[in-house]
Amino acid sequence: MTLIYLSMIRTRFKKVILVAPEIFQEQLIAGYTNVKHETCITHIFPSIFEFNPDLVIFDYDFVGKDLEKILRRIQTNKFYDKIKIFCYKNDRSRKTDSFLNVLGVDQFIYKEDLVKVQKGKTMLNTVNSIIDTSIIKLVASVSN
Repeated sequence: MTLIYLSMIRTRFKKVILVAPEIFQEQLIAGYTNVKHETCITHIFPSIFEFNPDLVIFDYDFVGKDLEKILRRIQTNKFYDKIKIFCYKNDRSRKTDSFLNVLGVDQFIYKEDLVKVQKGKTMLNTVNSIIDTSIIKLVASVSN
């Protein structure tokens, strides 16, 4: 996942737990005090109890077969009622996605969507920098 998506999440949710492997880039979440990175599947529920998040993001490839058991446990416990569940996946799968949706996943984040967002941000930043440069040149010429 990228920093772009984390910054989008940052504005909507006060506390986020990210369940992803250790190879996930720690520098991406270093500046975020509201994001807790959990790398051990057995520590998910103690982290939820301690951190009391608004959102939990699961990396589907990392959690794997344990995701169903985790989602069922979250769904049956009233303490977890207000927690939103997002699931990051590399590919879309209609059958798997609908099953996970029934188990309580509120939203899916797909790798292809993150790539699109990142390309769009890059293009927007490029256009903004061109506009900013031309405005600076215009202002510089007027002031002289």
